Amino acid sequence: MLPITSRHRPLVVLAATLLAQVLLLAVQIKRDQDVRLIRVWAVRLITPVQDAASWTWAKLTGAWQGYVALRGTYRENQALHQENQQLKLRLAQLEARAAEAERLAALLDFRHNYPDYPMVFARVIGASVDRGSRIFFIDRGSSDGLAKAMPVITPDGVVGRVEQVFAGTAQVLLLTDKESGVGAMLETSRTQGVIRGSGAPTLTLDYIVNEQPVAVGERVLTSGQDRIFPKGLPIGTVLQVEPGTELRSPFQKIVVRPSARLDQLEEVIVLLSREELVPAEPRAALPAESRPAGPPQ
Repeated sequence: MLPITSRHRPLVVLAATLLAQVLLLAVQIKRDQDVRLIRVWAVRLITPVQDAASWTWAKLTGAWQGYVALRGTYRENQALHQENQQLKLRLAQLEARAAEAERLAALLDFRHNYPDYPMVFARVIGASVDRGSRIFFIDRGSSDGLAKAMPVITPDGVVGRVEQVFAGTAQVLLLTDKESGVGAMLETSRTQGVIRGSGAPTLTLDYIVNEQPVAVGERVLTSGQDRIFPKGLPIGTVLQVEPGTELRSPFQKIVVRPSARLDQLEEVIVLLSREELVPAEPRAALPAESRPAGPPQ
């Protein structure tokens, strides 16, 4: 049995001969514009391959350019993010300085209103880590004239009293501590009671009888009866009033919100006297005839 190539050899030779003839004719035959047919066939054969290669190259080039652009955008975003963080930090610093300037201005205004009253300004330098107590430390002590039981306030109201004194520092017991108590009175009726701390952010006003009208929002002031705090200092405002049961207690349950922001203390005032604070009288305007002459016009 002859191999397949041997049996079909004549056909292969014939096909090769015909193909050679066609190629020779294509080389010799010219089309319009004097272009040989073989070139036309070659162009038609190569054009799809070239188009595919061009399309692939364009896609690869576009992808690379997109990657480069994405990398550039990523770096730009990183730079913008870093700049944004720096601006936020700067803004926080400016806000802190503005808040500090506002607090210091309030302290200076308080001093201006009571220029002859003995007082010391102090900064809060630490607080107790015990959740059951409400104490903090200030950077003034016995060397600055401080003594135990001196009142501590802010321009907004009562803060607490000096509990312990050291040479350059002192410990202050907050108004909200369970061991704290202040003689108090209602501003409108002048009815006296006692402000006590409970360890919570609010205070209680004790010993106000049920028959005494008390309005929510009424101010509570120091009465001066405890011989620690001068009379008339703001303690807080009435937040809630509940009448007591006659059989159990004849006194109302009064909740008071402190006037001073006890959770945001940074600077305080220690009063070196227990005398009542009396604002300085404003200077009277000079009569027109006694006023110094102004600059020549």
